[in-house]
Amino acid sequence: MEQRGYKAWRERRCWFAVMVVLDILWSGASAQIRYSISEEVQDETVVGNIAKDLGLDKSALKDRGYRIVTGSTEPLFHVNQNDGILYVKRRIDREEVCDRVSPCLINLKTVLENPLEIHYVAVEILDINDHSPVFPEKEKRLEISESALPGARFQLQAARDPDVGQFSIQQYRLSHNDYFRLEVKDRGEDRKVPFLVLQKQLDRETAGKHKLRLTAVDGGKPAKSGAIEIIVDVLDVNDNSPVFAKELYSATLKENVPVGTVVIQVNATDLDQGANSEIIYSFGKEVDARLMDVFSIDVNTGEIQVIGQIDFEQSKSYEIDIQASDKGPVPLTTDKSVMITVIDVNDNAPEIEVTSFSSSIKEDSKIGTTVALISVSDLDSGINGKVICTINEDVPFSLSPSLQENMYAVVTRSQLDRERVSNYDVTIVAKDTGEPSFSTEKTIRVIVSDVNDNSPQFSSSPYTFYITENNSPGASVVSVKASDRDESDNALISYHILREASRDNKLTSFLNINSETGDILALKSFDFEVLKKFQFQVVATDSGTPSLSSNVTVNVFILDQNDNAPVILYPVSSNGSAEGVEEIPRNVNAGHLVTKVRAYDADIGYNGWLLFSLQEVTDHSLFGLDRYTGQIRTHRSFTETDEAEHKLLILVKDNGNVSLSATATVIVKLVEPKEAFAASDVKSATKVDEEDNVTFYLMITLGSVSVLFIISIIVLIAMQCSKSTDYTSKYLQETNYDGTLCHSIQYRSGDKRYMLVGPRMSIGSTIVPGSHANTLVLPDRRRGSGEVRHI
Repeated sequence: MEQRGYKAWRERRCWFAVMVVLDILWSGASAQIRYSISEEVQDETVVGNIAKDLGLDKSALKDRGYRIVTGSTEPLFHVNQNDGILYVKRRIDREEVCDRVSPCLINLKTVLENPLEIHYVAVEILDINDHSPVFPEKEKRLEISESALPGARFQLQAARDPDVGQFSIQQYRLSHNDYFRLEVKDRGEDRKVPFLVLQKQLDRETAGKHKLRLTAVDGGKPAKSGAIEIIVDVLDVNDNSPVFAKELYSATLKENVPVGTVVIQVNATDLDQGANSEIIYSFGKEVDARLMDVFSIDVNTGEIQVIGQIDFEQSKSYEIDIQASDKGPVPLTTDKSVMITVIDVNDNAPEIEVTSFSSSIKEDSKIGTTVALISVSDLDSGINGKVICTINEDVPFSLSPSLQENMYAVVTRSQLDRERVSNYDVTIVAKDTGEPSFSTEKTIRVIVSDVNDNSPQFSSSPYTFYITENNSPGASVVSVKASDRDESDNALISYHILREASRDNKLTSFLNINSETGDILALKSFDFEVLKKFQFQVVATDSGTPSLSSNVTVNVFILDQNDNAPVILYPVSSNGSAEGVEEIPRNVNAGHLVTKVRAYDADIGYNGWLLFSLQEVTDHSLFGLDRYTGQIRTHRSFTETDEAEHKLLILVKDNGNVSLSATATVIVKLVEPKEAFAASDVKSATKVDEEDNVTFYLMITLGSVSVLFIISIIVLIAMQCSKSTDYTSKYLQETNYDGTLCHSIQYRSGDKRYMLVGPRMSIGSTIVPGSHANTLVLPDRRRGSGEVRHI
């Protein structure tokens, strides 16, 4: 409030507070002038008219660049170039600019150019009483013992006033009291240090605390002041012993209470204060160390807590000596005894002991077979020591009580099956009848040992394999696999081939099987042209005692490869080479059949499908060759200019992946009609014999193929009847057979259809990558009828 009044007074007089002291010294081209102004005046307050005081021409100030030379900091003053008046540019705080330096001078350097003139201006900042005395703290606490003597001095913290001179601190005042007075020591430079002097001995029991007020006052008008609260705490002298609240402390405690349970709390008081009245609790010096393992006492609160096991069977009661001590320089103590009585409870759980145990039992053991003998016990007595023993109901075991009390036998109550459950965790529960009741569980693991009661089982029955002919002798061709649900030796499987005296099983002499892995090796190479399929049986036997076995039928289909080159049946010369001579009259017309090249391939499907082509011919315009039938016909009539003899080289090749071929040479001679008739009579007899031989060979070949075809159909139909619908086979007559010695067979395995192709294929047929050379997979066109078409 005093500061606000003073500020208003200062603003009213700000225009009249400027005291100008003019002291102009002329010395060459420089002069000096001095002004004084109070701090905290408003911005743009006039300090003085420098131009007038120095006698400068006001009209030339701007042209001569009249200015104040300043440093890097923001200037406090600025000069008007039009009239030469010096103004305050920003608020000036004398304490900020000069701290406690007196007088506070700010030197300014002004410059005029053309010609150069330098004038020095000194501005004195006058102090105003704008600060009150301030103590470093608002409250000061002193601790003085009640035994302190009168005359004792206690230095207090001095107040601080940033103002100087008469506005600084001039005096200190102490509030009225009966015990203390104030002394002030002057240390110069406006520094006055107050001291508190004890003038009457203190008595804590009469007054334990004294509140004083110290005030610092400056010399301003009106004066400003600051105060600090001084609290004197009278320190006590330890002259009282602790006193317990009760004459006798006793408590009851149930055994087995949890650690941390508070048993009882003792309480003592002390009339002293401070450390002399602070009490700590402890066990007496004669307390047994074992008792301190069971109980603890809180040194501050006096709570006695349980830290160990309370067992009624070990101790029925406890007597504890407690000591209360204060914290005086010479501690005073008081002793007291605490009686604790223990109450018995059902605190012992039953115990289970396995006296005899067979960890393994055979899966074919009879019901009632003993697995283990157990005994149960409880340290409690009476109803708390009576035990009921049970076993889990979800295992094929039960408890059978014996003649002796608390003895039981673990026996089987149903048939065991290791393949279903190989081991059991049998949990035995023993529960007493106390309140609250306790129970104990013990788990024993019973291993069910294996008995050889499972035969090996093949992964498929029957097995059907497809292998290509010309396999490498000694290499694995197929493999069978069986498993046994038993374990160890009972599941160790060995394989062997069942060899019988039947025709099909004569081939088993050419087969060998790895007895450990089931891999079957062929000791010879199979030939499709000799053997289309065969069947044998594999026996899997385990190593149990007695051993068990099972067998499986293995059907092996030989798939054709292109391993036979075409054989020329006609023409054939007398020395066995594929070469012949045909004589025809010159006057034959176009389209005349010259001869027909006949060939045979022992392979089937594509591998046996033959195509004919002309490799060499003397005149391409005369002869043509049908690529499917091998017929050689004339393209046109002969002329006189045509040569009398023509050589035709015919290439016959099959359609295997790697095609094989043979060549035949036909020499066509042109003769006159009369010669042709004579020659035909001579050749007819020979040709009849040759054609008879060719016909005989063709009949044998076609008969063999037909027999094999019928046998294949019968075998596959029999397999179809003996199997599920996952494997079906159907064979149909090829309607588009073009006369070459080849045929086709279709069959189905699972969800795929296979075909051994003939000479003409369906446009929709595709060769499966990785399939055998003459096997195709047909698109399924059954439309729900289940029929398979033959292409």
